[in-house]
This record gives sequence, structure tokens and C-alpha cells, in this order.
Amino acid sequence: MDTNTRPNTISLAGKTALVTGASSGLGERFARVLAGAGARVALAARRTDRLALLQQELEQGGAQACSLGLDVTDVASIAAAVAGAEAKLGPVDILVNNSGVSVTRRVHETTEADYDFVMDTNVRGAFFVAQAVGKTMIARKAGGRIINIASVAGLRALSQVSVYCMSKAAIIHMTRAMALEWGRYDINVNAICPGYIETEINRDHFHSEAGQKLVNMLPRRRVGTPEDLDGLLLLLASDLSDFINGSIITADDGLSVT
Repeated sequence: MDTNTRPNTISLAGKTALVTGASSGLGERFARVLAGAGARVALAARRTDRLALLQQELEQGGAQACSLGLDVTDVASIAAAVAGAEAKLGPVDILVNNSGVSVTRRVHETTEADYDFVMDTNVRGAFFVAQAVGKTMIARKAGGRIINIASVAGLRALSQVSVYCMSKAAIIHMTRAMALEWGRYDINVNAICPGYIETEINRDHFHSEAGQKLVNMLPRRRVGTPEDLDGLLLLLASDLSDFINGSIITADDGLSVT
């Protein structure tokens, strides 16, 4: 299994997890961690070439995995991906609703295309992915775990990413609404709000002069790594979170309390 995965005592053996946005960044890490805990993992994203490489790596480590093309802005694509995951690996017990995009632009410079790009993926896409998985969980009366990936940006305003902030605030309230309605079906819906996490997409920025200036403004003058979310992810995916429902949990190194 992935040698970079920290040892844990949580077992997800016998569970099937669907991870959206699994081709890179946080999604890729989430998939590795869930596989490391014994889950069968369905990898979903638009970049299927990268998914195939990740699937091969997970399978070489002894995990069961499959790759699925997914465009979360297309409801038909969502339905096909969920059906494909269940056909290949069994009913989905855990959803990590991770797909997301952003545009860096000042409010008065934001275009209609910018707005639609972010909201269609981050809000509309996340809603219909969760709905599709939730329907299957309700139908089979087996419960499940839905983990929505929000952001500290949904809790506080950040400059030049207004639409992204709006989209993640919507995910937070969506999480609460789903938890309220689906708790009776033994479906726990929670959200993780990461702070600044370094991934391949933003690594160059954090090492630039502007990025270092931002880092020096953070509570502990550092950014996180995807590994910093491992424990929280495993908790919410496992039976240990049975009494945690509708929770919005920050993992931001104290940023949200400054």
C-alpha cells in the first residue's frame, strides 16, 4: 500500500468509497488513504489517464480500485459514474465529494463565464453527486457516509476568490440540509473545511514572493499538506463517526479563529 500513508487503526475493509476529483491534489490523497484503510475505491474525474495510473498503483499495493470518467457539470455523467462504481466495486458506502475549481479575479472583474464555471462545478455538481449517491443509499437501506469537501473560504471572505467563497459557503449549508433530511436513513453527511493546503496546483505560488507573504500572515506561518487531513477523513468515513452528522469541521491550523 502507499508507503506515505500514516499507520492507522481504522479499518474500512468491505466498504466501497467513491472519490470525485481523484486525479490530483486532495482527491488523489483521499483515494490513497481510503485504499490504505482497506476500502475498495472508485476513482472519478475528467482526467482518466491520471486515474488509470493511480488505479494501477493502488492495485499493485493490494487494493481494489476502478477508474471512472466523470464530469460533475453533467447529471448524466454523474449517474453513469455512480452506476459504474457500483457495478465494478459494489454499492457505495462512502462518498468523498471533492471536485472543485476556482478562479482568481476581483469582484468587479468577474465574468459570467467565471461565475458559471465555479458554481456549476462546486455547487451544482457537488449537489447532484451527493444526491445520486444518497438515492442509492436510501434505496438499499444500508446507510452510509458522505463527506463534502468545503473550505475555510466558506466561513470567511478571502480576497479575489469571491465566487469560490460563495460556492463553499453553499456546500456548508448543503451539508447541513442533507444531514437533516438523510439522518433518518442512517446517512451521515459532514463537511471538511481545509485551510491553505499545498498541492501540485498551488505549490509554485506558495514558494513565490507573494505566496511567502501570505504564509507569513498565517497563524503558524505555514501551510498544510494533504496528509494533514488523513485522520479527519478516516474518522468521518468510519463507524467511529456514527454520532457525527451535519458537522462542519475545520482543518486549517487555526486560520478560522484569527
